Amino acid sequence: MLRADHPVVLLQHGGLDSLTGKTGLAMLRHRRGPIVAVIDPAHAGADLEAVTGIPRAVPVVADLQSALPYGPAVAVVGLAPSGGRLPEPVRADALAALRAGLSLASGLHTRLADDPELKAACRPDCWIWDLRCEPPGLVVAQARAAALPQQRVLAVGTDMAVGKMSACLALQAAAERRGLPSAFIGTGQAGILISGSGVPLDAVRVDYAAGAVEAAVLQGAEGLPVEGMVLVEGQGSLCHPGSTATLPLLRGSQPTALLMVHRAGQGTIERLPEVPLPPLAELVQLCEGLAAIARPVQAAPPAKVRALALNTARLEPAEAQQAVDAIAAELNLPCADPLRMVAGCHGADLLLDALLAP
Repeated sequence: MLRADHPVVLLQHGGLDSLTGKTGLAMLRHRRGPIVAVIDPAHAGADLEAVTGIPRAVPVVADLQSALPYGPAVAVVGLAPSGGRLPEPVRADALAALRAGLSLASGLHTRLADDPELKAACRPDCWIWDLRCEPPGLVVAQARAAALPQQRVLAVGTDMAVGKMSACLALQAAAERRGLPSAFIGTGQAGILISGSGVPLDAVRVDYAAGAVEAAVLQGAEGLPVEGMVLVEGQGSLCHPGSTATLPLLRGSQPTALLMVHRAGQGTIERLPEVPLPPLAELVQLCEGLAAIARPVQAAPPAKVRALALNTARLEPAEAQQAVDAIAAELNLPCADPLRMVAGCHGADLLLDALLAP
């Protein structure tokens, strides 16, 4: 529903400098289409880059009324609050947006189209897109993606929120710079909002989760030439005691290559510091072992971890390069931060080279 050319206003109340705003922050960093305004009363009038570090010139305003002169067509809920419920100040601006003739997109667990007042305010030529809904017509996975001729890269992370989506989007941009056809498969709310399509994996019943991924990968590969690349956004982590996403992603995508994603210096689950991360070499072996089973006999060779995308956002450039070099030496794998430049080269280009190597 959300097209790349739709002018967007982000409902980002209190989320410009908080992890609760990660969906909107990801859109500010990665959405190529227009974002004409951001609503965050706490930072109204502030410079967006000064607050977020994201080099994008977008006005920050106090409410929906102040955003209307910038010409938005769609209001997007940029928050991912605990429990997925819509905070009242955000609901008020969502209602104002619908009454002003805007459409509304949300990735929250709370379904806005089920709210009678919001539904009544939506004009006939507009829509409310609750993207966190299970797709219709799902079936159990059957390893059908293994028959695709295109390369399929799955991002696997050592924790939640370490940059799996960002790494895949950076790789897609690197592929486009080379003229390599590619498709990005969003599997979380931010990735789906940025790309306009995908599968909300955490909204799918577990029996159909791998099938939902399989269907999205098959659809994403349609129209790609044989040499094309399908980039599948990872979710969760095998290391996290509350995550179940990695297995359906492996089963559904039948990857030909794995990209491991890790935050520099992290030794435990960030929000569960009592849970240690295994050594990276052990995790590489585990991921490759899981990727090697539940595959058809005629499938391509099992996927290997071909490179590691290192999130160095918390490090200065010299420290970041030291961390990259240390992990590359430790694992004997190509390693780079996909969002940094290294000696005039995009880190994503270095990772893409590793994924394309014979």
